[in-house]
Amino acid sequence: MRIKTIVIILIAVLLTIVIMQNTDEVWFKILFFKIHVSKLSVMLLVAVVAFILGWLVGRPKRVIRLGDTIGSRDPDDDEPGTLSKEDREYIN
Repeated sequence: MRIKTIVIILIAVLLTIVIMQNTDEVWFKILFFKIHVSKLSVMLLVAVVAFILGWLVGRPKRVIRLGDTIGSRDPDDDEPGTLSKEDREYIN
């Protein structure tokens, strides 16, 4: 197993232990509302939101290059980085 997998399993186990130890109910004040809910629910909700935010921030990004569209390459241009026909004509 890779170290990353082991760390993820350890964090999940520790998070589960902490959440299960906090099952008593408390009052939470959210803006203008007062809610009577268990700590377990709130901690689980925060963990899920944190996971989703971490995944969104850490995922690989797609690279979009300017001017790189499908079919934009000249079929006569065999090597990348060479001049186009228009550029060659302009230089000559």
